[in-house]
Amino acid sequence: MTQGIRWLFGSVGLIASGAALAHTGSHGGAGLAAGLAHPFMGLDHLLAMVAVGVWAVQSGGRNRLVLPATFVAAMAGGALAGAYGIAVPHVESVIALSVLVTGMLVAFAANTKSHWPVALVALVALFHGHAHGAEMPAFSSPWLYFAGFLAATAMLHAIGVGAGTALKARPAFLRTGGVAAGFAGAWLLVAILG
Repeated sequence: MTQGIRWLFGSVGLIASGAALAHTGSHGGAGLAAGLAHPFMGLDHLLAMVAVGVWAVQSGGRNRLVLPATFVAAMAGGALAGAYGIAVPHVESVIALSVLVTGMLVAFAANTKSHWPVALVALVALFHGHAHGAEMPAFSSPWLYFAGFLAATAMLHAIGVGAGTALKARPAFLRTGGVAAGFAGAWLLVAILG
């Protein structure tokens, strides 16, 4: 089976799977373990965070580091707002929209020398962080939970950067993955709004 066929089947499997949102309101673990697991538990977080890593490589230059670092920093701020009960409207819808947008940015290999990519990534990260903070389970070590999901987010970005770097000579694979993520984001958005 060729690499392209594997990507296609994997993408179709992700899109066709049941609603896999990380924001279920329940967590089986506590502290660091729950924080490390949370970003891996939902299709929305997985796709958006990996896409940011891939897009960082496509953007090149300082964006290779700045975009993932901005995401993690802004996500921490959003998580604090969520943990302290600061209301933000339409969090789940914006998160689903972020999967669509980041997927399309990868699909079109959007590259710019302006500052809007950093602002966009920060905005997306605030909503993802708010969801993490608002749904933080009650346990004695909330800072371990925060450290866990921030570390897991950095890992997902690193996976995206690694994939973007490994497949840089094969941009069609990256763009196909971006289209698949975009379709998954559209599907998630319809599921939330429908």
